[in-house]
Amino acid sequence: MSTDDERREIRRDSGLAAALIAAGVLMAGTSLAMLIVREPERMAEATQGTTPGTPPLQGTPAPADSGKPAEAKPGGTRPTTPAPEPAHPDPQAQNDGIKPALPPAPAEKMAPPINPSAK
Repeated sequence: MSTDDERREIRRDSGLAAALIAAGVLMAGTSLAMLIVREPERMAEATQGTTPGTPPLQGTPAPADSGKPAEAKPGGTRPTTPAPEPAHPDPQAQNDGIKPALPPAPAEKMAPPINPSAK
């Protein structure tokens, strides 16, 4: 490749790099100008909206008799006291259930231990 061709490629690559840098600076400048022109948005803080003397919000108090389960209402929500437990199907139901689509995976093959000093 001749020197003129190399210079032409370097000039073309430099021009492309300069154009990309100029585009980036232009986009950053436009974004900054939009942020300055627009009124800044403020984040809501928990202490701004409360009036003086108002106590902070507390969690829901526990019922007086938390030992017995909540009363079930038709069409209502599921009672959560005591907490629901996961289902435990009996072994016979597990054996009679859906069979797996694939056979069990083969056991992993064991390799000899790596000895770093045996190089």
